[in-house]
Amino acid sequence: MSKSLKRVRAALLAHELDDTIVETGQATTAQMAADEIGCEVDQIVKSILFIGETSGECILFLTVGGNQVDPDKAAKLAGEPLVKANAAAIRAQTGFAIGGVSPLGHLKTPRAFFDPKLMTFAEIWGAAGTPRHVFSAPPAQIQRFSSAQISEFTK
Repeated sequence: MSKSLKRVRAALLAHELDDTIVETGQATTAQMAADEIGCEVDQIVKSILFIGETSGECILFLTVGGNQVDPDKAAKLAGEPLVKANAAAIRAQTGFAIGGVSPLGHLKTPRAFFDPKLMTFAEIWGAAGTPRHVFSAPPAQIQRFSSAQISEFTK
């Protein structure tokens, strides 16, 4: 088991969430993961990371699988210009590889924003530290434990 997967599992248990981690095979898109799990694409939490041009810090946007982050809205929320985070910055600040960035269990908890559409589901699925693993939990718990601010930032 990878260090990243262990860290997410530990975060789930530390927050008294069930260990619902499952493997999704080779799913590389939100739709593929949803098909593999048997849920709606919008129940898949996409973890989109940007870097603040001024702060140099990762800023996390958690959105439904069918949405895209609007860069202008995201920058306004962040209070600084943003650039897309590269693989090295993502790994250094979160401890996760691209495709496996979890809402929980980061090496350094990033400032985070949460798509209100996620709250319309009883259960949502987020990456569990690898591109092949996800976990499920109620959206309010993921939002609370990720310290994400509910905000509008999608196109």
